[in-house]
Amino acid sequence: MVLQSWEDNVVELKLFLPKEFNFNENVNYLARNSNECLFHIQNNRISKAIQIGEETLIIEVSSVEDNYLNIRFLEESKPTTTTIRAEVARYVREWFDLDRDLRPFYALAKEDPLLGPAVDSFYGLRIIGIPDLFEALCWGILGQQINLSFAYTLKRRLVEKFGRSIIHDGVTYWVFPSPKDIATLSPSELESLRMTKKKSEYLIGVAGLMVQGTLTKELLLNEGSHQQAEKTLVKIRGIGPWTANYVLMRCLRYPCAFPIDDVGLHNAIKLRIGKELKPTKDEIMELAVNWTNWESYATFYLWRFLY
Repeated sequence: MVLQSWEDNVVELKLFLPKEFNFNENVNYLARNSNECLFHIQNNRISKAIQIGEETLIIEVSSVEDNYLNIRFLEESKPTTTTIRAEVARYVREWFDLDRDLRPFYALAKEDPLLGPAVDSFYGLRIIGIPDLFEALCWGILGQQINLSFAYTLKRRLVEKFGRSIIHDGVTYWVFPSPKDIATLSPSELESLRMTKKKSEYLIGVAGLMVQGTLTKELLLNEGSHQQAEKTLVKIRGIGPWTANYVLMRCLRYPCAFPIDDVGLHNAIKLRIGKELKPTKDEIMELAVNWTNWESYATFYLWRFLY
């Protein structure tokens, strides 16, 4: 039975793909850091534990043919209902941003001196999402003012200390901590992971807001615009414009989100235009004048040159 561009075969699912999708490009992006702790890649297959309601499932995502993704449930972790399988399909489609029509982005990129080579090099790459709001906020906060390598180290420490794990076939799969896991901690418990006191406080504060229900993905999406969602986010202690736009881009899926202060974006532009100094904000705005409504994809594709 085909439902909303996916096929339910009970023990596995098929997600039908748009033409502008290349599984290998997305796997290459996901494999960029060996310290990733929330999924495994082997033989061009991605395996990951996900929480759907009260069920913890281990899924394996692969692509045998270009027109669909195959989702296989590993052994005991079979979903019990059609509703759960539908949620898994929705999660993976969101993870890979499969419902986004990239044709307008590719059309403008072909006419752009910076984006043209990026699209040629990484055609079919999607913004790999972080569907869970708390995970996205934590990753944004952890990444503030440190290099990417150390950010991955902090995430692994946080996950392995406060997350949950499930073992399958000798492999440990981790599930990111929930807000409830973090909200009641003291800052010193997070500082023991070599996290700064401020970041510890920020994470606990965000977790508390989510436990209270005053900060949810649904509430942010219902703000009506990315500008209003950004205003809501930056009112929260520890979330500035960069973190807010990162979350708008990776979790809330606004294609117009623009983390213009991102160091990686600056380095990528510097690399592509061959200058010794990083571009100023005004220079970036000038370069981005034709990126309207696609700033997030422009940023993501330029980042890709750095990995």
